[in-house]
Amino acid sequence: MLADRSLDNLVRTRLKAWPQCPPGVTPRGFGRDSWMRGRPGDLSESYQPFLKLPGSNRMRTLPDGLWLNFGGNSGDPFVDILAIEACGSLPNLLDKRSRFAPSTQSMLAVCPVPWLLAPILSGEDTPRWRMTGVLRREPVVPLVIPVRDMRVLYGLKLRHYQGFASSQVPHPHEYFLPMHALTAENGHEEPALRALLSRASTTSNFLGPLSADPEEASREAGQDADQAEDFSQDHAMDATEMRPERTRPPLLRLVPNLAGR
Repeated sequence: MLADRSLDNLVRTRLKAWPQCPPGVTPRGFGRDSWMRGRPGDLSESYQPFLKLPGSNRMRTLPDGLWLNFGGNSGDPFVDILAIEACGSLPNLLDKRSRFAPSTQSMLAVCPVPWLLAPILSGEDTPRWRMTGVLRREPVVPLVIPVRDMRVLYGLKLRHYQGFASSQVPHPHEYFLPMHALTAENGHEEPALRALLSRASTTSNFLGPLSADPEEASREAGQDADQAEDFSQDHAMDATEMRPERTRPPLLRLVPNLAGR
């Protein structure tokens, strides 16, 4: 038990060195990105964001690491999350996987007022609530916001990691890495970890980067349409050139001869 606690403390210490935007994560490419690290933080445990199910006031999910990317507007807000869990045993892994398993229920992220009022970084004056883009005025109650997209990164001890990788298939929202990748100093700068997290970004599901400029996107769409039209015309000409000269079937040639008699 003490070993697990010391492992959790070490992981959280390392995660505090991670930037506000998860390393390797590609921006959405359109709209805005408002990534913030919710856990671990400098505030006390009770003032850090957490996850819960609607209507529940006791069962809370407190990941070792939690990054939130706010989106939408004040009338229709949402948040995309990246959660990180260090699992010291297989039963611990099964318990944490069950908390993030696909469900017909909507998960909620709860951001306490002290966390929203505090600045993102010490020494700055701008509070977090201004950076979310979904709050018009200073909050007096916690921000409870639905989770739109969820990605979870699990850290496993090496023997558990090897066994899981050889016999299990992760869910689409799950990603796994050996524990030493989380506990390594400056591990977030490792190219392999950054590449793994880049695949956890929603932009990795698209062929190319999305344009944030509507006019540029319109121009690109017009160019694509012109290229498609040129392609169709070229192939239509090729088909015409390749089409053999049409001749009337023998029966049709015979009918006029019969009518002329």
